[in-house]
Amino acid sequence: VVRTREPGGSKGAEVIRNLVVATDAEPWSAMTETLLMYAARRDHVERVIGPALARGAWVLCDRFADSTRAYQGSTRGERRKLVDDLHNLMIGVEPDMTVLVDIDPNTGHSRATERNTGDDRFEGFGSDFQVTMRQAFLDMADASPNRFQVIDGDGTIDEVSDRIYAAV
Repeated sequence: VVRTREPGGSKGAEVIRNLVVATDAEPWSAMTETLLMYAARRDHVERVIGPALARGAWVLCDRFADSTRAYQGSTRGERRKLVDDLHNLMIGVEPDMTVLVDIDPNTGHSRATERNTGDDRFEGFGSDFQVTMRQAFLDMADASPNRFQVIDGDGTIDEVSDRIYAAV
């Protein structure tokens, strides 16, 4: 099993991650941010995910294209078609399974800010952003029920982990 994350996961993608999520400013337009996410993802797929799959490994990735569909495609202006087009052009693959941990947006926001990792630029976009993002994820899960496993994120870490384990 190869454990990885996005944005990031490869050396080049981690550089882009730091540009996009570890800043408290709004340095780029939503369109530029989307392109940066796909540059990072392309590098990640070429250098980590693709080679792992080619040798028969399982890849467990914390976030992937659905996050870009929600964050940049649905919450920062309606750019979902553009994001889907970029994905089809630059990446072209979907995960076999997507585990969506669904949680009340206020609870999720509180948990994210408590972690205080420095990668919290998106948490600063406010509660309306969180609500819109959650709905975008749920809409994707409804549209692809064979790929998505929606997990109730309310409860302790152990309780949620047990639900994920059972689904996988």
